Amino acid sequence: MTEPRPGKRVALVTIRKRQEHEGQCYVFTKVVRVIKRTTDKGGQFLLFPEVTVEGWWTNLDLPAQQVLQLYDNHGLSEQFHSEFKSDLDRERLPSGKFATNALIMALGSFAYNILRLLGQLGLLGGYSLVRHPAKRRRLKTVMQELIYLAARLVSSARRLKLRFSHHCPGLDAFSWAYTRLSSATI
Repeated sequence: MTEPRPGKRVALVTIRKRQEHEGQCYVFTKVVRVIKRTTDKGGQFLLFPEVTVEGWWTNLDLPAQQVLQLYDNHGLSEQFHSEFKSDLDRERLPSGKFATNALIMALGSFAYNILRLLGQLGLLGGYSLVRHPAKRRRLKTVMQELIYLAARLVSSARRLKLRFSHHCPGLDAFSWAYTRLSSATI
């Protein structure tokens, strides 16, 4: 039993259950978290204690605290999944053929990873044009801030160059990401 703050007590209970099915022995773990609040976040006493009981069945062989951390972060994985589907326009697969859909998914994963890397390099830190600090940026933001920049393709001295406006807000972030990626050794 722990007391993270006055008026809030948290207890963790772990129950292991062994079950046989068709000659195979399976071990399941139920992790239960019970939270009893006698005050709210601001310290105001409650008329009646508030009790919350949450439970998770799992086959992971981990301590209860780690199981809770994994399940508490399930919303984050859902957000990545949603980004992949909506921002990369992968709601529907284009074909009835498995090999074609596998190729589309592989290329989508490649594009997703490249955009995530660009977001980490270009939109976080000192060159970020987004006004608030964050640990990561959505793919839609990365595309809007770094990919959809207006530029002119100029041929000069037998070389192709991108020419941006002097007032382009994403130029510093784009240049920083380009410099980091072009100087990286593979």
